[in-house]
Amino acid sequence: MSSRRSRITEEEINELISKLQSVLPEARRRGASRASASKLLKETCNYIKSLHREVDDLSDRLSDLMASMDTNSPQAEIVRSLLQS
Repeated sequence: MSSRRSRITEEEINELISKLQSVLPEARRRGASRASASKLLKETCNYIKSLHREVDDLSDRLSDLMASMDTNSPQAEIVRSLLQS
């Protein structure tokens, strides 16, 4: 039994590129001007990397905040409840 690969159409690719362009901050700033697919994919990779760095930074800051709090304080309880949501 041979495995069949589903093929993606050019129309589907264009739709996906358009969706990417609508969510990337840099592409939105450009407005209606359309970037090449390769440039858009590079921007996507860079944006994802920047989001990872931001998550890491926020995680570090939260860890520092939690370490500096009294674990029984009302503030620590608020932070814990927010993290569990």
